[in-house]
Amino acid sequence: MSLRRLAALAIAAALLAGPLRAEGPQRVTVPSRDGTALDAVLLMPQGTGPHAAVILLHGCGGRDARDGRLDARHADWAARLVAAGFVVLLPESFASRGQGPQCGVRDRRILPWRERRADALGARDWLAGQPFVRAGAIALMGWSHGGSTVLATADAPGFAAFIAFYPGCTRALQGGRLVPAAPLLLLMGEADDWTPPEPCRLLAERAGSAVTYVGYPGAFHGFDAPDRPPRLRRGFAFTGRGDGTAHVGTDPAARADALARVPAWLTRHTGNR
Repeated sequence: MSLRRLAALAIAAALLAGPLRAEGPQRVTVPSRDGTALDAVLLMPQGTGPHAAVILLHGCGGRDARDGRLDARHADWAARLVAAGFVVLLPESFASRGQGPQCGVRDRRILPWRERRADALGARDWLAGQPFVRAGAIALMGWSHGGSTVLATADAPGFAAFIAFYPGCTRALQGGRLVPAAPLLLLMGEADDWTPPEPCRLLAERAGSAVTYVGYPGAFHGFDAPDRPPRLRRGFAFTGRGDGTAHVGTDPAARADALARVPAWLTRHTGNR
């Protein structure tokens, strides 16, 4: 493991140990709408609440790092959102069904519009029943495979806001005009060669004011991850060029904008104080 990677994990651990020291992350079981018992990590902000909440949906690599802790990107975002006053819930869709990472799997059994939509809705149902959550102030946010799940769930009522980082938009585009039940923020790297931005740009144009599209020039897939130098990765099942390769890594300017934009968007649409 590189020194940069170790530093990224250390930073994420420090963030989690800071604002979350009073409550600490908790492991909870959340029922999916399809009946699956989902392993989930719950993080609580300071204060008595009730609070607004955000469900975070992992990408095809799963929620956790190899050591069993939250992946650095998930830990970083969770800590920042908790520090901003949100309850954060991170369900694991793959391991909860006995599956590992899906990035290199062509015949996937866990799909955004099927199992993962059921997971997102089940997570919302569970949060809405908790006394520390404002039921009308629950947002859904996801990356890549999880971002595609956000698009597949965006027509469902009961969410205050949606945020999708670099999803695959082709299926949603082929389905016709997207009509989200709440405001949707779509964040894309304009140089993304894993999930190319053009279908997402067209999807947003057709959706009109209900979808806000933000494209980051020169940014690759995973631009918001903490301290992951861009590199070409291989072995993916689906990529823009169809050859199994794609660039992945941090773009400092795009990351900085997303770190400011996302909490502001969530605060505005959930009424979080």
